[in-house]
Amino acid sequence: MRGADRQQHELFSYGSLEDRVPAEHPLRAIRMMVDEALATLSPRFDELYGEEGRPSIPPERLLRALLVQMFYTIRSERLLMEQLNYNLLFRWFVGLSMDEEVWHPTVFTKNRDRLLEGDIANEFFRSVLQKARRKRLLSNEHFTVDGTLIEAWAGQKSFQRKDDSAAPSSPSDGGSRNPTVDFRQETRSNATHQSKTDPSARLYKKTKGSEAKLCYLGHLLTENRHGLVVNTRVTLATGTAEREAAVEMLDEIPGGSKRVTVGADKAYDTQDFVQDLRERQVTPHVAQNTTNRESAIDDRTTRHTGYAISQRKRKRVEEVFGWMKTIAVMRKTRHRGPERVGWTFTFAAAAYNLVRMRTLVTASAAAG
Repeated sequence: MRGADRQQHELFSYGSLEDRVPAEHPLRAIRMMVDEALATLSPRFDELYGEEGRPSIPPERLLRALLVQMFYTIRSERLLMEQLNYNLLFRWFVGLSMDEEVWHPTVFTKNRDRLLEGDIANEFFRSVLQKARRKRLLSNEHFTVDGTLIEAWAGQKSFQRKDDSAAPSSPSDGGSRNPTVDFRQETRSNATHQSKTDPSARLYKKTKGSEAKLCYLGHLLTENRHGLVVNTRVTLATGTAEREAAVEMLDEIPGGSKRVTVGADKAYDTQDFVQDLRERQVTPHVAQNTTNRESAIDDRTTRHTGYAISQRKRKRVEEVFGWMKTIAVMRKTRHRGPERVGWTFTFAAAAYNLVRMRTLVTASAAAG
């Protein structure tokens, strides 16, 4: 018999969100790791929030909501709150009950500075990394370093002369609020021009023939066993920023004088960078760049089988960049200034580690 298509809504619904989320859902394992990491940050939250005044939105919920935004490629916090209003899976992950009211999107704006000043992204990243170390998922000897462009939240029209002279515009615009601007006859550089929207953004292109964009540089240091991120940096976009950031991150590798290897692409094949690594007891497994010059990497490095292995493993860092840009909406930042961009970049790296760790732990459990 055909069922009736009744449109009457139920007045009451019985059951919990816990019952509605499947036991094998991937977010269950991630939620456990997130809760453990946030528990270690509880003393830091106590320092950031005063004891008087009206209770705020719990910072744990704000951070879980930002993780949901990255896991499911939600492009804005306003859309995140919209989906959190009706998506039961998201409510369960964040920690909201079925009938609890969703907060206003500006809550993120008001709390972001507080979390930024408390260095919460780095603390959360380190807590997640410590869990990976306890599970023996990290290599302590073999690493890879690389950098990528992060497009700034600023348009080309905002890149104007520092002396405040007007940018050239089409006479047919008639004083439009958004005039057509033609830069074809103007020489623009970071020395003479600056973005009015994000003054820290730099006009930069990573390869010859590509378009120059206002951007920052994001840097990652990954370990070669499973491709997990062990350190991050965001810097201004300059020609030497990749190598300078790499040296800084390598200085923070735990273990002191223990010799390690680091893989990198041809952009790192310079005499100064290779010398800096050797002085730090780091074996430079850098790809040789023999275009119109002699490589800084000689046969004493390339003749070892470990060099070929590092060259294969170093490509895993591109998987991290790909995930962060396509899934975690980091291709173009939604924030201005290196501090906020760096906060989001590090948090996105922690989100990637959580997804990767869940996959590794599940595969290990299935094999064992």
